[in-house]
Amino acid sequence: MRPHDDGPSWTPPSRPLDPTRPEPPAQVGRILRLFRPYRGRLALVGLLVGASSLVSVASPFLLREILDTAIPQGRTGLLSLLALGMILTAVTTSVFGVLQTLISTTVGQRVMHDLRTSVYAQLQRMPLAFFTKTRTGEVQSRIANDIGGMQATVTSTATSLVSNLTAVVATIVAMLALDWRLTVVSLVLLPMFVWISRLVGRERKQITTQRQKQMAAMAATVTESLSVSGILLGRTMGRADSLTRSFADESERLVDLEVRSSMAGRWRMSTIGMIMAAMPALLYWAAGLTLQNGGPAISIGTLVAFVSLQQGLFRPAVSLLSTGVQIQTSLALFHRIFEYLDLPVDIREPEQPVRLEKIRGEVRFENVDFSYDEKSGLPTLDGIDLTVPAGGSLAVVGPTGSGKSTLSYLVPRLYDVTGGRVTLDGVDVRDLDFETLSQAVGVVSQETYLFHASVADNLRFAKPDATDEEIQAAARAAQIHDHIASLPDGYDTLVGERGYRFSGGEKQRLAIARTILRDPPVLILDEATSALDTRTEHAVQRAIDALSAGRTTITIAHRLSTVREADEIVVLDGGQIAERGSHAELLDRDGRYAALVRRDAEPAAAVTA
Repeated sequence: MRPHDDGPSWTPPSRPLDPTRPEPPAQVGRILRLFRPYRGRLALVGLLVGASSLVSVASPFLLREILDTAIPQGRTGLLSLLALGMILTAVTTSVFGVLQTLISTTVGQRVMHDLRTSVYAQLQRMPLAFFTKTRTGEVQSRIANDIGGMQATVTSTATSLVSNLTAVVATIVAMLALDWRLTVVSLVLLPMFVWISRLVGRERKQITTQRQKQMAAMAATVTESLSVSGILLGRTMGRADSLTRSFADESERLVDLEVRSSMAGRWRMSTIGMIMAAMPALLYWAAGLTLQNGGPAISIGTLVAFVSLQQGLFRPAVSLLSTGVQIQTSLALFHRIFEYLDLPVDIREPEQPVRLEKIRGEVRFENVDFSYDEKSGLPTLDGIDLTVPAGGSLAVVGPTGSGKSTLSYLVPRLYDVTGGRVTLDGVDVRDLDFETLSQAVGVVSQETYLFHASVADNLRFAKPDATDEEIQAAARAAQIHDHIASLPDGYDTLVGERGYRFSGGEKQRLAIARTILRDPPVLILDEATSALDTRTEHAVQRAIDALSAGRTTITIAHRLSTVREADEIVVLDGGQIAERGSHAELLDRDGRYAALVRRDAEPAAAVTA
């Protein structure tokens, strides 16, 4: 795609994220809706969490009875029963913990799967303009790094939040039941702890946003520079060391952000931990003062049980504060994911699509206008009226930037017209269902894309259920079977990244074989031979002739030698039809087409000379 011809000006919207501003309830509600399909399992987790919390707080009460009753009174039977109860409490709590971890992790992974699939499906619906303006590494980073970064949150944070909250509430209730005065002493600093954790959460949320952007930038650098094309360019231009230094600089910035993310609020949270760890000493001191000042005595069993509960409160309380920090951090990742999910989809299937059972292949352009940026008022195509009969051939030629490729993109709905309409067998392509349109229109472009897979797998991408015989027949028609058969692994040969094990002409013939296998009634050839040498062009042209036989063919051509036999030739200039007619008619007029033919003849004459 050439920027001056088909370069769209559309860019993905970006909404700035203010880490210091609370997340709107609608955003939080949207996150919670992700878990809605699994509410039954989550309810079970809630029951397990509640049961585990209730069982765990029983242990200090059993301990109090041991210290205050069983041991002082020498009641061995009661002592054995209470000790057995403490053991069963520990075992039951552990079993409940394993079950809730299993269920919550499964739910979390399913939510991540749903998010990944939703983002991928959304990107599949995005217009070409999005991908021309977005770095590939950025897209990959959103799917891999951003969703991957939420793993801890969606797999364990929800359960941890419920579990710790239940444990804190149950423990506080138990502490109040033991001694309300010691409970007040234990909880007096709680508001300060909450305030500190909120500050830490906001700080980490801001750093997380910066870190994910930096990871996306690194992923884009790796994708571009370590592809086959990137390696070739870097080495032939002598820029390998420069690219390494550039990557090192990107990595250095990520190191700084990772360290800041790990250390953000670390001293504040450590202060909370130290205070909580010192609470037993404070409780013993408070109990001693109460006794010395003539207050009611606190039994040894009650004091030990209370300290045990207070220490049991320490872990879930700190974990609850940390969970709040994690949630705020994850909101930055959710924001980036929702940013992609909220991108507008310009090309949609109609609510009641038309499905053509038998496609003849007549294509019409009826007063078609198109602009990549309607606000600019600069049309790429203006008032195009063309008819290509079923089985007929149309060639579109013209100078660079005249809108040739843009015209071809409108038939398979890679873009939608901004005025007029394009029809297939009399039906507006915007009214057709996507399956009919994809089956009807095949595209062979100048830039052939092959997957890092075998030759057979690349061909079967067009028809997954194709037999070996069908694949070989398509390859023969595309003039590539003999070459494939001569390879040591034949059709099992790995084509390499973007097909770099094959020459340009061989890749083009593989692309043609793939299109033959799909057997579309309408064929679009977008400068399929413009980058090939003359000898290779002839071989590819024979394959194209076999592919075009009996099909409606629209050829976008730079080399005019490939379009002389077309039923009609159209010359585009400035997005408008400047000339139209057969090869002979246009030569007789001695207009723009004739000038283009003479232009092509000059290099050939120079080579001959």
